[in-house]
Amino acid sequence: MASTSFLKPISSLKLPHPRSPSFQSSKLLGFDLSNSFPTQNLKSSTAHQRLSSTRHHSSATTTTAFFFNHHKTTPKPPTPTKVQELYVYEINERDRDSPAFLKLSQKPANSLGDLVPFTNKTYTGDLEKRLGVTAGICVLIQHVPERKGDRYEAIYSFYFGDYGHVSVQGPYLTYEDTYLAVTGGSGIFEGVYGEVKLQQIVFPFKLFYTFYLKGIPDLPHDLMGKPVTPSPTVEPSPAAKATLPHASVKNFTT
Repeated sequence: MASTSFLKPISSLKLPHPRSPSFQSSKLLGFDLSNSFPTQNLKSSTAHQRLSSTRHHSSATTTTAFFFNHHKTTPKPPTPTKVQELYVYEINERDRDSPAFLKLSQKPANSLGDLVPFTNKTYTGDLEKRLGVTAGICVLIQHVPERKGDRYEAIYSFYFGDYGHVSVQGPYLTYEDTYLAVTGGSGIFEGVYGEVKLQQIVFPFKLFYTFYLKGIPDLPHDLMGKPVTPSPTVEPSPAAKATLPHASVKNFTT
C-alpha cells in the first residue's frame, strides 16, 4: 500500500520524453526531473512530522497547564498577630462539690502525685455576664510549707458557651500569681495561642485571669467588658448569678 500511494503523484504528471529538447536541457543544467519527486515527497513528509510534533507538544502543554492550574490552591490569609486581652473571673460558689482532693501519695502532708480535679463558674471581667465554667485537673508537684501553699501542674479549660473554649497548661501556685500557656481552643478561639496570668484572690474560691491572646480575629464585644479591680469582696451581679438571658452567653456550660 505504501508504494502505491507513493507512485500516485508521479503518474499524474506528464514527464518530457528523454529525447525532447526540454529533457536534454535539464540534463545539461545538472537537474534530473526523475530525482526531484522523491526529494519533494521527503520534504513533505518531514514537514508533516514537524507539524505533528508541534501539535503533540502544544496538546501536552495545554493538558499539563490544565491539571496544574486545576489543583492550584488559594493562599491562606495571614494569621492575626495582635494581642487581645480578655478578663475572666473564676468563682467557687461551693455548689459544685469542687475541688476534690485525691491523696494518691497516701501521705499525711500534701505530696507529689496528689490530684485535684476541679470545676468552677466563670464570669466576664466586669462581673455582669455568666460565661460558663472551668474544668480540669491539678497534679501536686511540691508542697511548700514555708509559703503555706503548694505548687501544682495544671491542665484545664475555660468554656464560653457557643463561642467555644480555651485550654491552658502550666504552673498553678496557691500562694502567688503565675503565668500559664494558652495551648489552643475551639469555635472563635480556634488557632489561639498566647498566655494567661492567674491571680489568686482567695484560694481556692476567687481567681482573676488576664488572657493575652494571639492568632484569632477580634473578640466579640459580648466578652470584652471593662474589668472590676480584683479584691476579696468582688461578687457577680445578681442577673449574672441568676443566668438571665441578657446576663449570660448563649448556651453557656452549667
